[in-house]
Amino acid sequence: MTMTVTPRPTGHPGYSETLPCDPRSASAARRLVRVALAVWGLPELAGDAGLVVTELVANAARHARGRPVRVAVERPAANRVRVSVADGSKVPPEPRQPRADDERGRGLVLVNALAAGWGTEPLATGKRVWAELDGGRRG
Repeated sequence: MTMTVTPRPTGHPGYSETLPCDPRSASAARRLVRVALAVWGLPELAGDAGLVVTELVANAARHARGRPVRVAVERPAANRVRVSVADGSKVPPEPRQPRADDERGRGLVLVNALAAGWGTEPLATGKRVWAELDGGRRG
């Protein structure tokens, strides 16, 4: 697993890492997020961003089995961070309202509660699910 740093036109770097499509990859994804946020001086976003990336990796592992996932952390603005997970499935995630006794199905509800916004982008090889966190503001 290799972390890459890519300069962006806005001057803010982006961090990314390719990981196995496995729920256990969430710990490496959280580490990538923490490193990026520490470098950018945004440690206050680390808790929420860590939960968001954990849910995105878990969803990818559950629904896009097989090919590796690409986790990325970008900084589109001074106090805004975008966390994304690209996977090999073309099926977009669908938020649902879990029942109280459901053991699964709360991931996107949590992402929606913690993020300023989130969405999906189709890719030639699958999709990218992203969420933006903005200095503690929540959508």
